[in-house]
Amino acid sequence: MFPEDLKYTSEHEWVRSPGEAANAVRIGITDYAQDALGDIVYVSLPEVGTDVEAGSAIGELESTKSVSDVYAPLTGQVVARNEALESSPELVNSDPYGDGWLFEVVPGDGAALDGLMDAAAYQASVEG
Repeated sequence: MFPEDLKYTSEHEWVRSPGEAANAVRIGITDYAQDALGDIVYVSLPEVGTDVEAGSAIGELESTKSVSDVYAPLTGQVVARNEALESSPELVNSDPYGDGWLFEVVPGDGAALDGLMDAAAYQASVEG
């Protein structure tokens, strides 16, 4: 149900390693999360160069139902953001694991990915 090549957080973010930028990981929200949010109409993302701390709220997704925080899945520096979401926030709904990605971070600790859930653990957490 969830892509096996990704890592996941309990806040419904996914992490793909590697990202496009050197040494970076790409981050987005899961299909489960976008479905729960409903139609996303606005995305607020951290600026490139922002230092983020694991677990901290660093952006927002606004849907027709509610506003939801986006959390940093790991500590590091933002090196890219998906500028396409400014004019097309619905990409988060239509392609959450592809064109609907949110931002990229260069992790301060490469081993931080090891602390995230694999697909089976994430699936168990959303079914539990």
